[in-house]
Amino acid sequence: MGAQNGSGNASGGPVDLLLTNAQVFDVFAGRFRTADVAVAGGRIQGFGASDAREVRDLSGAWLVPGLIDAHVHIESSQLTPGEFARAVVPHGTTCVIADPHEIANVLGLDGIRYMLAASDSIPFHAYFMAPSCVPSSPFETTGASIGPDEITEILSWDRILGLGEVMNYPGVVRGDPEIAAKLGAARGRPIDGHAPGLSGPELWAYVAAGPRTDHECTTLEEAREKLNAGLRILIRDGTTARNLDALLPLLDERTAPFVHLCTDDRGPDTLLDEGHIDDLVRRAISGGVSPEVAILAATIHPARTYGLSTHGAIAPGYRADLVVLSDLESFRVREVYVDGIRAAADGVPSFEASPVPDDRVRDTVHVDPASLSFRLEAGDQPKRTVRVIGVHEGQVLTENAEDVVACEDGVALADPERDLLKLCVVERHAGSGAVGVGFVRGFGLVRGAIASTVAHDAHNVIVAGASDEDMHMAVEELTRLGGGQVVVDGGVVVARLALPIAGLMTDRPLRETAADAGTLTEAAHRLGCSLSAPFATLSFLALPVIPHLKLTDRGLVDVDAFRPVSLFLDPPPS
Repeated sequence: MGAQNGSGNASGGPVDLLLTNAQVFDVFAGRFRTADVAVAGGRIQGFGASDAREVRDLSGAWLVPGLIDAHVHIESSQLTPGEFARAVVPHGTTCVIADPHEIANVLGLDGIRYMLAASDSIPFHAYFMAPSCVPSSPFETTGASIGPDEITEILSWDRILGLGEVMNYPGVVRGDPEIAAKLGAARGRPIDGHAPGLSGPELWAYVAAGPRTDHECTTLEEAREKLNAGLRILIRDGTTARNLDALLPLLDERTAPFVHLCTDDRGPDTLLDEGHIDDLVRRAISGGVSPEVAILAATIHPARTYGLSTHGAIAPGYRADLVVLSDLESFRVREVYVDGIRAAADGVPSFEASPVPDDRVRDTVHVDPASLSFRLEAGDQPKRTVRVIGVHEGQVLTENAEDVVACEDGVALADPERDLLKLCVVERHAGSGAVGVGFVRGFGLVRGAIASTVAHDAHNVIVAGASDEDMHMAVEELTRLGGGQVVVDGGVVVARLALPIAGLMTDRPLRETAADAGTLTEAAHRLGCSLSAPFATLSFLALPVIPHLKLTDRGLVDVDAFRPVSLFLDPPPS
């Protein structure tokens, strides 16, 4: 049974579990050593025991602490919290720091209460941050608003660690009183940042105001400047934003305490095909980072950043969240223990996720399709110069571009032959009928339309298409479904994924959800779409706090100037 360095349980009886002959990762020394690990009452008891109710010989397998996702929106998996846990625990993730601002923008405090209830009583540690950005900006319509008083209340709840990503960075830098009050309410608690591209004195002012992390870096230069300014850098690799390869040189033995790993937003197909935090650790190792440093970035260091004093280590008193690896270099997960109970083996979860009452989080799409119009009145000119949102593969940043569009009978037209599609955002919370209309380039659709009620962060209905008729039908179908994602081709709905929980999630399991997501992507590709993740890309085009040009239900927003702008550029061409 290996080394016997201890007795039984401290209370005098046998320990619950003894894992013998393991290569245990010591996060404090940054190295592996051969040891036994004793577990009692869900905690690590020590490194050996004379008596145990259950003994498992690991035969030299690698044993590491449970992995921690330093920043994630569970809603972006399109799964309920329980199904999300069933999806990621087999990959070694035992703990997440989640920001529920997606559902909070739809349902306010009721949405956060649902996330807490739905993540309770399962072998998984879901901690949450109080959303700071409901709404994320003054340029959009949301289903709720969370101010400083609500922040104070949320911070008093169990499993709430601090203040979620402060996305309104212009408001922070300019000293907006309400943003300052939210930061003040969280003083002394962890505060997540969100400051894409911020540099120099504005960055310093942002950090001085309280945020201590940032997951929006897209270049090594940006990440190094922010690290130098005192921000902990969360290297993100999700479904749309893929930043790990660019930022990996930042992670080494010296920076490891201040560089963590996160997914931010991973869709069901990505979770199924690539995994979760284990995927980032595996790719970091294959990219030249030592296994020890990569594991530290996903265990003890994020635990310390968020004040989780009993997570992230295999040591006495720590939670017995353990991952057994069949191979260190490929980082293949064999077994996962949460609080000393085996929660997954060979890629299969060992637990179910019981449903929780969710009547308050359904029926959230309030749109009257019959009253909608996507026409763009353009005057009597034969063509007009317009602002165009430009999208790129693997990025949430967009271009603030311009182009010339043809007009017919006083209406500006899409031009799919030049990859110039119409983009619309329809308010869906109050049923106001408000519609923002613009143009987007980069999808490559030659016909049809794609639409979604997942549209960060206000989550209004967003639709892009080559024809108004197909766009209209797509919105009709989303209204009928009570939320979701659809593809329409020539007046026919050819693919759909229902998301009836807040218009963001389904209660179906991962494989079924991923299959429908894959069908949606394939259908979009048949329409000519060139993006690998068209719906994930679409979902970020309404987020007016990520540069450079975005569209909300109220119109176009120049994010760099942080103000609304006209679609048409004057003077129009002759």
